[in-house]
Amino acid sequence: HSPSFVKSSALSRTSVAYSASMAPSYSPEPEPPFRPREKIVKMQRYFQSVHRPTYFKGRYDVITSVAIPLALAASSMFLVGRGIYNMSHGIGRKE
Repeated sequence: HSPSFVKSSALSRTSVAYSASMAPSYSPEPEPPFRPREKIVKMQRYFQSVHRPTYFKGRYDVITSVAIPLALAASSMFLVGRGIYNMSHGIGRKE
């Protein structure tokens, strides 16, 4: 037989033995939750009762949905305006 066949069969045997020894151990008890169930139910009731759009229901959603886009729009408008002013007056060119 060819040496490559011998190497591949030896490799497959070691990989099978390795995967069998590294099998995850499952515990009969479930993992504890990150938050208590009562707190989750309370938050779900709050979010379902608030009559606002989905993207405004959280505490910091106004910052991410309004303030950041407004800041990006304002800074881009300023930069575009400054560029147009500089081009029209011929200043700020690289020589």
